[in-house]
Amino acid sequence: MSASPGSNTPDRGQQPVLASQRAKTNQEAIKRGYFPLGYKAAVGQWWASISPAMAEHTVLSFIPYLQKPPTHTQTGSAPASAQQSTTSINSDPARQAAPVRTNSINDPYGPRSWHSNLVKLSGKNRALNEFSIERVGEEVEENLVMLHGYGAGLGFFYKNFEGLSRVKGWKLYALDMLGMGRSSRPPFRVHAKDQAGKIAEAENWFIDALEEWRVLKKIDKFTLLGHSMGGYMAVAYALKYPGHLNKLILASPVGIPEDPYAMQAEMPEPQDSTMANEFLQDQEEDIVQGSGNSGSKSNSKKPPFELKEAPRRPLPKWLALHNYAYSLFRQRGSGEYVLAYILAPGAFARSPLIRRINGVGRQPLPAPSATQSPTSTEVTPSTSSTSSSQKPRLTKETGIPVVMMYGENDWMDIAGGYAAEQKLKEEKAKALKNASAEERANEHGSAKVVIIQKAGHHLYLEGWEEFNEVMREEMEETKRSTRKAIENGSKKL
Repeated sequence: MSASPGSNTPDRGQQPVLASQRAKTNQEAIKRGYFPLGYKAAVGQWWASISPAMAEHTVLSFIPYLQKPPTHTQTGSAPASAQQSTTSINSDPARQAAPVRTNSINDPYGPRSWHSNLVKLSGKNRALNEFSIERVGEEVEENLVMLHGYGAGLGFFYKNFEGLSRVKGWKLYALDMLGMGRSSRPPFRVHAKDQAGKIAEAENWFIDALEEWRVLKKIDKFTLLGHSMGGYMAVAYALKYPGHLNKLILASPVGIPEDPYAMQAEMPEPQDSTMANEFLQDQEEDIVQGSGNSGSKSNSKKPPFELKEAPRRPLPKWLALHNYAYSLFRQRGSGEYVLAYILAPGAFARSPLIRRINGVGRQPLPAPSATQSPTSTEVTPSTSSTSSSQKPRLTKETGIPVVMMYGENDWMDIAGGYAAEQKLKEEKAKALKNASAEERANEHGSAKVVIIQKAGHHLYLEGWEEFNEVMREEMEETKRSTRKAIENGSKKL
């Protein structure tokens, strides 16, 4: 539901990122049971040796009407062990996954085609794990790209894939960010000496990979959804690569509010920072039901590519999600090291988004011939029906809709969302004041905050039914807007 600063939303600032630092208030209102166990409970079961590929497969098998999801094993096929395992790319064609298709008989919202792919990028050991859903027999009018948060993976959206892929004309993509999940894990290093340069390099490491993926998929425009750290990176992407977003949806984004200490705090070397471990270790106290179920009976001796058999006794969903997160946690550190460069203790950004978010949808647009990928490869025209390659282009963005979603019991700073909403509205008023007639006709900027009831930071899991409903409404609105622009001959960018 939408909310305004004057609504009944709890009036509180951002709470500390570490659960051990947060007051134990309003816990009875928090829906529990979805997030994995903390490290303290997990460390005793490393011998379970569940590979990331198998763990992802098990979680995705909970998707309604998709009991046997496709799962490539080009990455994450090695089980976790006592030592952190590595993630390398196996190019054996046998490790690719054939699409799974549901039909109108076994899928009331089908037919749909489900895909698991590893999309290779330029450079050494750079590839993104991708899970996608396409509606069979329909033209792809719009694309939704979903980015997970820190310490998670695309499987965390398992309660959303089916519901969101019901919307006709849409194709869904969920990505593991570079160096996270089951994407490849190249060494993460920064070369800048100053703080601003280090922050920029850390952001670019992720968003350049996203942009290169977009170019390879030949997607001109899309809607971008990012949760937590994924929301932060979604804003960074919108600012660096303008002209490619139809809508930006931020689900409990990290890094919006400003804190003087975070902006001035020294940056520890990633290997010296304890924040990443604390962030993961204290998740259990945050939103997990203390159950004492810390053992796993999964058989680690089976080949990692045998993914067709389901466990004889299905795992509880909370345990499967825990095993999935733990299997990712045990991989070689890579993208996880970004945390030390992006956030200071307390989850406040070193470069707060509140200082930058007003620029979303207001950036200069490069000429078509100058639009290049991060590797200096010229962008090819999109085959999507939403491509604007044949349309006259404006020289500057004329706004995009920005939706910020928070859980009713979110520990992230909801007030920061309202402040960002105000910044975006003020920037729109400023742009319209000096806009030409053409720019006014093409104005698409808007901003709003939506509160998901009975949910916390992981609102897409804890409040998945309302979350999916809100998302479907936003997707339908985007589709209507695109169609209207095409019908009116608008120069929508």
